[in-house]
Amino acid sequence: MDIGAAAFAKHHIRVILELDVTEARNRIACLKEQGESISFNAWLIKCISQAISEYKPIHGLRKGKRKVILFEDIDISVMIEREINGVKVPLPYLVRGTNKKSIAEISAEIGSGRKQDIENEKDFVLGGGKSRVLMKTYYALPGFIRSFAWKQMIKRPFFFKKNMGTVMVTSLGMIGEMHGWIIPVSVHPLCFAVGSVVKKPWVVVDEIKIREILYLTALVDHDVIDGAPAVRAFAHLKKLIETGFEL
Repeated sequence: MDIGAAAFAKHHIRVILELDVTEARNRIACLKEQGESISFNAWLIKCISQAISEYKPIHGLRKGKRKVILFEDIDISVMIEREINGVKVPLPYLVRGTNKKSIAEISAEIGSGRKQDIENEKDFVLGGGKSRVLMKTYYALPGFIRSFAWKQMIKRPFFFKKNMGTVMVTSLGMIGEMHGWIIPVSVHPLCFAVGSVVKKPWVVVDEIKIREILYLTALVDHDVIDGAPAVRAFAHLKKLIETGFEL
């Protein structure tokens, strides 16, 4: 609830995309048949990391009114659905240095996050090693103090990156097929909501063919980057995805 309230204070541009992932999914299927352990989401995260590494301002964090901090390493917070006391809830898992890891390494790390033991309902961050005393204290604070704490954290780029990364990816569309886009909210400077992959008529070299199309939504912080360079970054991401980058 606190993250949601803080997110609505961000000035995000919403980008809605349709991407042809037919070739990529075919290549992933072939690699799996050859014994490669990679997932579609892990490959997508690698594509996102590559695009960010070439357009670093898109995941920058503002410090004060005149300065934007740019980071070399890319830390991505991935939402993983887990069951706690019989209830399925999304929990964040921070994958660090995705720009330096292979698709297989990212896939294995996300897999380990899915298998991580959850001792009780207060373990809201996978792999975070959070102090339970600190978290319990946070829950007991009045709302206005928690809100102040979030504002201070957002103002501290290095602290924010260390605890939450600079990018969030949530793959709600993988749960079931849905013809449409998911519009998320986030405190991150860059956020992706991965929708469903559906078969649709698509123009390929002036011919209409049935292709597998991914619905993808992105949020980008307009206080950090202007629209034109953001569009160039997303155009490059589209090229990486549709050409099956590194597969």
